Amino acid sequence: MSKAFTRETDTDDDEDGQLPALPAGGKNYMTPGGYARLRAELMTLIDVERPKVVEVVHWAASNGDRSENGDYLYGKKRLREIDRRIRFLTKRLEIAEVTDPSVHHGSDQVFFGATVSYADEAGTERTITILGIDEADSLQGQVSWIAPVARTLLKARVGDVLKLVTPAGVEEIEVLAVRYPAPASAA
Repeated sequence: MSKAFTRETDTDDDEDGQLPALPAGGKNYMTPGGYARLRAELMTLIDVERPKVVEVVHWAASNGDRSENGDYLYGKKRLREIDRRIRFLTKRLEIAEVTDPSVHHGSDQVFFGATVSYADEAGTERTITILGIDEADSLQGQVSWIAPVARTLLKARVGDVLKLVTPAGVEEIEVLAVRYPAPASAA
């Protein structure tokens, strides 16, 4: 049977399965650095990655039989992945609400972009930075502003004792320190 008219279905290519969800009616807050990183990734995909893959697919297609041509098949799959990421980045950058956390420099209240040190009931200290959904990296101690711990900490001040709802129950945490990046000096 010819594969010419079969429809490709890639269940693992589900676009919604890998996207961090935005809260209903919420904004896509992002720091200027996070926005710049996503924009740079988008430009690299459009200007560098995609043209290279298109060139390989074009070359592979010119070789004839496409059904067993690994370069062609892999190239087409990679092209779909790149296009999906371009669509995702474009949508997220369009709705981004860029917020500069340095405007709160010197404040002891927790807002978006703050690096917060807090202690739990056992006295264990943790430090997190509250960032946007698309820029937070838990391995770096960064959490999304919609994470339960971030929601609990937002608008608190140094010395406040808060109730954090966790899967293990309600836990009290105390805000120890709040830091923001220094404002960029005008040159």
